[in-house]
Amino acid sequence: MSIKNRFVFSLVVSLPMLVEMFTKPFGLMLPGGAWTMFLLATAVMAVSAGPFIQSAWAAFRHHHANMDTLVAIGTITAYLYSFYAMLAGKAVFFESAAFVVTFILLGQYFEEKMKHSASGAVSKLVDLQAKDAEVMRDGQWTQVPLAQVAVNDVIRVRPGQKIAVDGVIVDGSSTIDESMVTGESMPVTKQTGDKVIGATMNNTGTFTFKASKVGNDTLLSQIVEMVKKAQTSHAPIQKTVDKVADIFVPAVLIAAIVTFTIWYVFLGAPLVSAVLFAVSVVIIACPCALGIATPTALMVGTGRSAKMGILIKNGEVLEAANRVKTVVFDKTGTITAGHPQVTDIVGDPQQVLQVAANLEVASEHPLATAILDKAKAENIAVTAAQDFQAIEGKGVQATVAGQPAVIGNDKLIADYKLDATLSDQMAQLQAEAKTVVLVGVADQIIGLIAIQDAPKASSAAAIAALKHRGLRTVMLTGDNQRVAQAIADEVGIDTVIADVLPGDKADHVKQLQADGPVAFVGDGINDAPALTTADVGIAMGSGTDIAIESGGIVLVKNDLMDVVRALELSQKTFNRIKLNLFWAFIYNTLGIPVAAGIFVVFGLSLSPELAGLGMALSSLSVVASSLLLNKSKLTSTPATKSVA
Repeated sequence: MSIKNRFVFSLVVSLPMLVEMFTKPFGLMLPGGAWTMFLLATAVMAVSAGPFIQSAWAAFRHHHANMDTLVAIGTITAYLYSFYAMLAGKAVFFESAAFVVTFILLGQYFEEKMKHSASGAVSKLVDLQAKDAEVMRDGQWTQVPLAQVAVNDVIRVRPGQKIAVDGVIVDGSSTIDESMVTGESMPVTKQTGDKVIGATMNNTGTFTFKASKVGNDTLLSQIVEMVKKAQTSHAPIQKTVDKVADIFVPAVLIAAIVTFTIWYVFLGAPLVSAVLFAVSVVIIACPCALGIATPTALMVGTGRSAKMGILIKNGEVLEAANRVKTVVFDKTGTITAGHPQVTDIVGDPQQVLQVAANLEVASEHPLATAILDKAKAENIAVTAAQDFQAIEGKGVQATVAGQPAVIGNDKLIADYKLDATLSDQMAQLQAEAKTVVLVGVADQIIGLIAIQDAPKASSAAAIAALKHRGLRTVMLTGDNQRVAQAIADEVGIDTVIADVLPGDKADHVKQLQADGPVAFVGDGINDAPALTTADVGIAMGSGTDIAIESGGIVLVKNDLMDVVRALELSQKTFNRIKLNLFWAFIYNTLGIPVAAGIFVVFGLSLSPELAGLGMALSSLSVVASSLLLNKSKLTSTPATKSVA
């Protein structure tokens, strides 16, 4: 039976006893008196309290005590004493056992409702999916259910329609609203060759695209899966809470026994009063609020971050992000736009560009792309070189037109001749924050190609925001010191570590960890070792390339400000967990003395049913506190649309 049905049953069966509480002073009682109350309470104990008792018994058999142990012991004690009192002709309080169960189930029902609301981000994300797609089948456009769309299907999307799956545009152009997945408020212009994301909305034009990812492989499906895992994960602090609860429950039972003994044996209180004090202690101390303090805040925090295009994988990552002292950035594609362009060619432009393009035609490096784009613009025919051989940390060499040729960075100077004029020109270009590529033929450097990758528009603001939060910023790059320092000065980076080979980035991260926890921000593919070595790996995503396997936090948008938002939201979520735990502990600490009757001389006491109501309200307050995370203001968050 569901919690809701158990609560409704308990409430309906308990209502006659509630009515009698108000009518008894006027001489109006239930027909059958105590026996009727016994039957009603028995029904509540059997149906509504049954799962509590079963859980407590299972825990006892494994030499363990849980929150249900306190509920079961408290209600069973009240029920059994009332049964004894009924047979002995004394006053009974069956209503206490029934009301305690009712109020506890009321609290759990609202907890369940609020948790469902907190986890709504997942269901809303799932609802974003298109239901069908217009696919080219047998030479004609056919409407098919989403489940029947396959990789390489050609799909047509009209204005106002949702894009069914991830893919690449093959014909046409449009502006697309990607806010529901990336959190980006402005429509994005797309044309032939651009990637599109499933579940986003086509605005203006009609286009066709080829499906590249379907089903569970789409970006939306990956986001949904990641959010689900995050919301069901446990932060390390939860382990401490579990250990405390293991000790707390036996301690409460001992406190209840001591309370009964003091009142009945030493203070001479009536048996019924001593039992009521003991039962109240057991009920008020039930640490339900303690058990939900962490998971509810984690659920709300990760759900809210998903709406912003920030995917936090689990509670462990969230807690680690709260401790970060240093944020380390890769340069290309992270701080910079990742779309470098050729700005200068020194030497015979035709010859230098021809040799360079032939050497780079098979490379996917951003600098190689810039050279090939320039060659295409200059209408230079490109032919792949032969006999490729990598020069570690320097570049590549191969055979071009029957001659040995080389292309690489300034470390090649040690192996090849470079005249003074070229050396001066190289220094000047590097001083302008440009990356200089050396091109050589037959043991002679014949020219230079200067390439520049400008910082993203948000980089300087993001770095400033991180420094304002007291974090140290570091750039870790394979580029030379002069170019790296120029970019760092432009965006405000504190420290530059340049000329780093790809395989050595993780070692530098380890060295920085000596001064405290480190977050590494990279593209999630080339920087995988550094991302996994850092205390928190933050993978910058772009469209469908979100590198799920890398890093603990994935930023769907390629926006550096999301690094600030991720760290800020992690801190707010963790602080809310600590606040929830504080109030849960304080509630139990303050409630137990009142329930034990210490302040009864001042007229302050708690009956078991009021203790049950108070415990329910305590749990509700913790869940409400967690839900307030959705309303907390992030200083780094602009006004954008939500994902869900």
